[in-house]
Amino acid sequence: MPGVMDVWDARTFDLGLLEVLEDCAEEIVGYFDTDHAIFLSYDNVDGPDRPIKRPDNPHAAAYYALLDRVGDLMVSRIIRAFHYTRLTDDEVAELRRSGIHLSTPTTLRRRLDALVVSGALPAEIADQLYDASPFHSEQRDARSEKFWMVSHPIAVDNNGVAPLMARWGGEVASFWVNDTALSAPLTRLGRARIAEIAVPLEATRHSHAASKAVVATFGRARGAIPEKSVFDLYLKASLPATAVSAVHTEGEAAFSAMGRSYPAGFVDIDVGRWKELTGEDD
Repeated sequence: MPGVMDVWDARTFDLGLLEVLEDCAEEIVGYFDTDHAIFLSYDNVDGPDRPIKRPDNPHAAAYYALLDRVGDLMVSRIIRAFHYTRLTDDEVAELRRSGIHLSTPTTLRRRLDALVVSGALPAEIADQLYDASPFHSEQRDARSEKFWMVSHPIAVDNNGVAPLMARWGGEVASFWVNDTALSAPLTRLGRARIAEIAVPLEATRHSHAASKAVVATFGRARGAIPEKSVFDLYLKASLPATAVSAVHTEGEAAFSAMGRSYPAGFVDIDVGRWKELTGEDD
């Protein structure tokens, strides 16, 4: 039974997956190398020297067929994913005790009520936050019954994740709040955290995105220079506490090093990729 794998580290791929990738190694590298050549000869060219039509990649059909094949395999795999948020100590303890629950109006109301009972948040602010939640708008279906993560570790100062850790509540409680009176208390609630989650891809809708990342990682290991294919993913079912492998808190070494020197062996291949592609500095 395959263990937890990192879609960005080919050393964590199980033998069954590697066998399929090895069998198609020539097509994978051929696709990425040809894509690179097309980028240089067409996408990165201006003026009269640019061809009229973007050249076709002759390896494309095999590449997309492989993505489908690997996607089918990934459904039965478990990957490590990262959840960026802001939580109180009590919420971290609850996460470790009861596991991951999907975000709903009910769970939001429960979290707000717990803050009120603890004295951390006035009841009137809790009520206003609940009423202002996207759960009470046309975004309800897009936000409800989900728990969002990202496939690759991201540095904490990245503008894609930093706002999620700046205020308590995330996208369903505080992300869209512009009223300072409502948002200011949330910056003092809890601490910034990053949870590492062991995610069975069968509990998501993202096996194809995982396939794309895995194939890119394998291609990189074989000398090609694809982008890392980072992707957002969400759970469509709750997970037990055993799925929470770590919670890193602001001020801890692993938190500060996330997406740079942590996890061990991680390299953000998109940093400096422009020079790899073109020979030019960023």
